[in-house]
Amino acid sequence: MQRFRSQRAVAAAFVAAGSIAAASIAPIGFAQASHTRTPTASIADATASEGDGEITFDITLDRPATQRVRGVVVFLSGSARFGRDFQTVLAPVTIPRGSTSTTVSAQLVDDAITEPDENLSARLILFSGARLGDGRAAGLITDDALTVNLLHINDHHSNVAPAVINANLGTAGGALRYDGGGFPAISAKMKELEATLPNVVKIHAGDAITGTLFYSLFKGEADAALMNEVCFDIFQLGNHEFDDSDAQLKQFLDWLNAGDCGTTTLGANVVPAVGTPLAPTSPNDYIQPYVIKQFGAEEVGFVGINIAQKTRVSSQPLPTTEFLDEVETAQRYVDELDALGVENIVLVTHYTYANDLALAAQVTGVDAIIGGDSHTLLGDGFGPFSGPGTGPYPTRVVNADGDPVCVVQAWQYARVLGEFNLSFDQGKNVGCGGTPHLLVSNFVRQVPGSSPAVFQPIPADELAAVQAIVDAAPSVSLVTPNAASQAILASFSGQVNVLNQQVIASAAEPLCIRRIPDRPRSGICAANTVAASGATQEVNGGFIQQIVTDAFLARAFRADIALQNAGGVRVDLPTGNITLGDAYRLLPFSNTLVEMEMTGAEIAQVLEEAVANYQNNGGSDGSYPYGSAIRWDVNEGAPTGSRFSNIEVRADDGTWGPIDPAATYIVVTNSFLASGQDGWTTFGAVTADGRTVDTFINYAQGFIDWVEQDLGGGAVSVPAPENFSTQSFIPG
Repeated sequence: MQRFRSQRAVAAAFVAAGSIAAASIAPIGFAQASHTRTPTASIADATASEGDGEITFDITLDRPATQRVRGVVVFLSGSARFGRDFQTVLAPVTIPRGSTSTTVSAQLVDDAITEPDENLSARLILFSGARLGDGRAAGLITDDALTVNLLHINDHHSNVAPAVINANLGTAGGALRYDGGGFPAISAKMKELEATLPNVVKIHAGDAITGTLFYSLFKGEADAALMNEVCFDIFQLGNHEFDDSDAQLKQFLDWLNAGDCGTTTLGANVVPAVGTPLAPTSPNDYIQPYVIKQFGAEEVGFVGINIAQKTRVSSQPLPTTEFLDEVETAQRYVDELDALGVENIVLVTHYTYANDLALAAQVTGVDAIIGGDSHTLLGDGFGPFSGPGTGPYPTRVVNADGDPVCVVQAWQYARVLGEFNLSFDQGKNVGCGGTPHLLVSNFVRQVPGSSPAVFQPIPADELAAVQAIVDAAPSVSLVTPNAASQAILASFSGQVNVLNQQVIASAAEPLCIRRIPDRPRSGICAANTVAASGATQEVNGGFIQQIVTDAFLARAFRADIALQNAGGVRVDLPTGNITLGDAYRLLPFSNTLVEMEMTGAEIAQVLEEAVANYQNNGGSDGSYPYGSAIRWDVNEGAPTGSRFSNIEVRADDGTWGPIDPAATYIVVTNSFLASGQDGWTTFGAVTADGRTVDTFINYAQGFIDWVEQDLGGGAVSVPAPENFSTQSFIPG
């Protein structure tokens, strides 16, 4: 036994020094008598999880022992390290006479850290009573955490075709054009990741529809067809899903459900009344509060949350459709899942990034949130294709238990596919990571002198240079668009292309969008841009919003003034041609122009309501008002009811004078606002009182008629500063 003790001491010394290696100790056996009845001992490979507490190796004899067999197994470090991953150095082996097997175990360390699988080796040494056969075994220690890979988008708003982007990336050929995102690119990247990642769940976090001509013409059929090519597992309702009320949403969901994908539509806090389109027999006919996904022995629950107040007042759900409190509903269903034994919980929300961070802190039992609504770009590594996001991807916060929560969002318009890797251990988030993949494709350049423009692919050497630029940007993916998705897109795009290309006017200067005067939103105008006309966006607000109200007033021939909500105007118009497609992207919803008979006092009241909607009531800042032939000063921080002052109206002769509270005015607005939505409740009261006439003129058509007939298809310019509705603005 002296030799055994010396070997154990040597092994222990090497391990304690942290330097024991795979070849530190060679298998050693005593000389055996040469006769056929001596058994041969072997040790088999083994696998265990950290959570098992030990890894156990089987030792077998090829025939029963004729005498007691004794020996030692030494455990040697590989990528698994002694003291960090396992705690046993040596284990004695005894196989009684007449037996053929036994086991030995090494104790494992469960560190609750998500990490790659690790290995160690086990060696049989110092045997007596048997020959050594296969005396070395491999041990694999798996992490007991479950990792799911959540692939997600949000807020594509019927932008199923790619964005066409002109840029100079510094390649030899100079300026070029490429496609940003689009559903063929989303589908291609989704399928690529599905092929390489385990435990994939594909998620859309809402606002799939409204926003482009694809919705204006096809009412969600094109979106559903392309979503079904991706085959989302989960679709969370957004506020804009209700823009054409419950019946049109039902039609969209019928198209979505017509595929073989089995997409689950979530909305735990959306409760349609039984007997209405979304709930013909029960509230859960179309909408589920949660769905449970199974991964081996583990389950993950996904709970859906929609932004309640914004949907209620800024879209057009049926009055009978309820939108419950987001935090209370989330906690209710997290608790329900916990009672079912589902401890791994992901919220899928359409609730804004800021709200998601606040929600995480208020709810127990939540591990992650996949969000939408605020169109938030997270992460970095976008190279010359985009600036960095507004926060990290994922963003790490803690829930009401003090446990980690990871929050993600994937920008907008099918430009980014989020790859969110989330690991669970014993019902808790033990690690998260991932990449927001900004998708680019189809790099081309205009043929010099071609008119109309003809584009051709860039040369191979320049494409290689582009690929190098992409490779240097870890969050950018150069993809080949999916052919099946391209075919689906082509089946819808013919009609859209005809409308997109019809020029109706031109923009003399950038017509910038901005909801609230001091809060930038435009993609083409800097914060302090001053238009050629002298109007200052920082003071007066969005140029294009003001222009839209001017168009409405011109086309509603009885109207004295026009009023419009900022959020109803959706895009900038850059300098150059304005097409019919631009008009429908500018005003994409199914609204008509409505004339309302109102007193000056009611007009002042509705202006106050518009700001109170987002200042006091948690509504969208898209409710901020714009008007034509009416102007005012705003102090956003003043008490409710006194934020607007110096309200003036413009007479037919062009002179301005104070609004008369007792006088009656004809106000033109859109049908959405006329029903009292977006917090403009006085408009709803006027409609209920029978003082409303619907012109049945589509509001986008009203804008088109204005530029074609009133402007003669000429240039659209920013109005003079004195004609802007907001004359001065003090932020709250």
